[in-house]
Amino acid sequence: MSSDNRYTKMFPVSWEQLHRDSKALAWRLLELGKFTGIVAVTRGGLVPAAVIARELDIHLIETLCIQSYDWQKQADAGCSVLKGVDGDGGGWIIIDDLVDTGRTAQEVRRLLPKAVFATVYAKPAGKPLVDVFVTEVSQDTWILLPWDSEVQYVRPLVGTK
Repeated sequence: MSSDNRYTKMFPVSWEQLHRDSKALAWRLLELGKFTGIVAVTRGGLVPAAVIARELDIHLIETLCIQSYDWQKQADAGCSVLKGVDGDGGGWIIIDDLVDTGRTAQEVRRLLPKAVFATVYAKPAGKPLVDVFVTEVSQDTWILLPWDSEVQYVRPLVGTK
């Protein structure tokens, strides 16, 4: 996966699983009360934010556009805020697909410190930065989201090393 080999496992997520996990995140958020709106962290937070907006009957959705990963180089690219959001986040939910190292999450927290930060998936390094998540995966696991994959044959685990 990465030139530094920090990802040794793969966690493929289907569209159906992402929908189920996003709905489970909505259930957890429902327990926290009513919210003014949702801030979706682009691009990964867009799909979960749509599911959560439906489940919580929220119609006000903003985007926080941050680029922090270079897919072509399979490496961190530093955090660049391409589009921000006004305010301090009070009354809002921030939705992202996952928190990994926590670098993007730190920037999001800096920009919207009063918002509730929720991710579908969380890794140990970034987990302390979010308020709510559904599934924890190990730090050395690559989460393969459905928009980054296609269905194809995969070799069995035995004999692949």
